[in-house]
Amino acid sequence: MAFEYAPAPESRSIVDIKPSYGLFVDGEFVDGRGTSFKTINPATEETLAEVAEASEADVDLAVRAARRAFRGWSRMSGKERAKYLFRIARIIQERGRELAVLESIDNGKPIKESRDVDVPVVAAHFFYYAGWADKLEYAGLGPNPQPLGVAGQVIPWNFPLLMLAWKVAPALACGNTVVLKPAETTPLTALLFAEICQQADLPPGVVNIVTGASSTGQALVSHPDIDKVAFTGSTEVGKAIARAVAGTDKKVTLELGGKAANIVFDDAPIDQAVEGIVSGIFFNQGHVCCAGSRLLVQESVADEVMAKLKRRMGTLRVGDPLDKNTDIGAINSREQLDRIRELSEVGESEGAERWSPACDLPTSGFWFPPTVFTGVTQAHRIAREEVFGPVLSVLTFRTPAEAVEKANNTPYGLSAGVWTEKGSRILHMASQLRAGVVWANTFNKFDPASPFGGYKESGYGREGGRQGLAAYLKGAQG
Repeated sequence: MAFEYAPAPESRSIVDIKPSYGLFVDGEFVDGRGTSFKTINPATEETLAEVAEASEADVDLAVRAARRAFRGWSRMSGKERAKYLFRIARIIQERGRELAVLESIDNGKPIKESRDVDVPVVAAHFFYYAGWADKLEYAGLGPNPQPLGVAGQVIPWNFPLLMLAWKVAPALACGNTVVLKPAETTPLTALLFAEICQQADLPPGVVNIVTGASSTGQALVSHPDIDKVAFTGSTEVGKAIARAVAGTDKKVTLELGGKAANIVFDDAPIDQAVEGIVSGIFFNQGHVCCAGSRLLVQESVADEVMAKLKRRMGTLRVGDPLDKNTDIGAINSREQLDRIRELSEVGESEGAERWSPACDLPTSGFWFPPTVFTGVTQAHRIAREEVFGPVLSVLTFRTPAEAVEKANNTPYGLSAGVWTEKGSRILHMASQLRAGVVWANTFNKFDPASPFGGYKESGYGREGGRQGLAAYLKGAQG
């Protein structure tokens, strides 16, 4: 018997969204010199706020502020820097509900994900790197670790607050100052983080936030006084950044796209694996660089896995991101929805079989049902290109060697998953898969102490863990 869920909406009243936002430079909110743009709620298409678009001159002011602040921040003892990071972490916890609601409104992700995953992991990253701030000489990255200087950081729209934490926390712990550009479709939690920096009495200029689109990001990346560039986003933009900084002495880390294989062997715990498949591709509407978007199933259990997967997909609830019962929220933008639709139509035209459970989609906003394609080959575009949405491609294999060949047959190398009861097989597969992260009998699990990053067109450098400090220290190798 199926039970209907009564609506369980989270209140918007905890969040005070201002009509307009400026830039955060040198510890204060200031008006931008450029134009402004609207940020909208992807679930309703309502305008949330007008946000300043930073011009090249605005970016220059922010970088200058960061350079002035670097002198004092870098000379501060690690113990003193740690106090600020701990303070920020505690304020994030105290304002966790506010941050979660704002993230869901601006991004479209379900409140239970922003509340139970994003915000707690954000706080954990600041706590973790606060602990490293006075122990850098024990990180194995050299006897006298020194910060690089000013870091220019550009983050994506899929995890706005979490990507901020991944970049800002280690940079500050190492003694660097930061100019951060959030994605143009999701700037609001970064601007709330600016208020948190003020609340924590962070010295002016240590963190600066410039909002805008690609031109703002280009101005930041190419600024001559930036010592370090950190970017998370598409492989296409990552390649452009690599070209832009070529020939300079800027240090760069890139965390780019993915097309992860989630591999299920015939001895896997099937029910557990199905939950992992669902988490791997439908978490955050599939807006995840390391999403398990290619399911590789051993032939002998393929029918059983697909039957259970379709049954489980039929229970997923698509709808209002602020409803605590929602499993799949809104697609972040019309542009992204158009790409998901385009690639899904290509999958059908190339002969793959498309299936989605029956579900009523809201009439306004950007929505796409959870979708699975079977009969997929490695030649299909949906098996090769990053869809970045709730779309799963299913392939089969017979032997572990075939699974490895198919899993590695991609220009990407960010993540992979292995489902089996044999520990020896897990270790063997992990050694063969060309991926930065290999999950065993789970998927999409993150810990601030564990490094994350990819190979090939998924970028280079690592974020998280001791290795994440290396990206922000002179001469260090992660």
